[in-house]
Amino acid sequence: MGLSPFQLVYGKTCHLLVEMEHKALWALKFLNLDPYDTQSKRRRQMLELEEMRLHAYDSSRNYKKKVKFYHDRKFIKRVFNLGQQVLLFNSRLKLFPGKLKSKWSGPSIVKNVHPHEAIELVDPAASDP
Repeated sequence: MGLSPFQLVYGKTCHLLVEMEHKALWALKFLNLDPYDTQSKRRRQMLELEEMRLHAYDSSRNYKKKVKFYHDRKFIKRVFNLGQQVLLFNSRLKLFPGKLKSKWSGPSIVKNVHPHEAIELVDPAASDP
């Protein structure tokens, strides 16, 4: 039959501990698990990982700068003066939704110009008490 007594009783082959130890030692020699070599190799891998992370961070920052420059060049810098007439774009006006409904209201007059491009408007059609 060609089967060992262990195989006849249990239906599978027997793995002796001596064989396992031999295979384990062979695997250790094959992997070269010298603690000093593995420690230096691990340090190199960690340094390479840190370099890759920094490179990815720099690339992301450069990409964001380029995208910001691309989008910002589409905007026209507007300067508003006191007393100037302007139109107000009301993007939240949804009373009468329609394709042809204008979202621009006005004209309004610039009352005050604040820092960071904030302006106060006065509606000349509104009655002042």
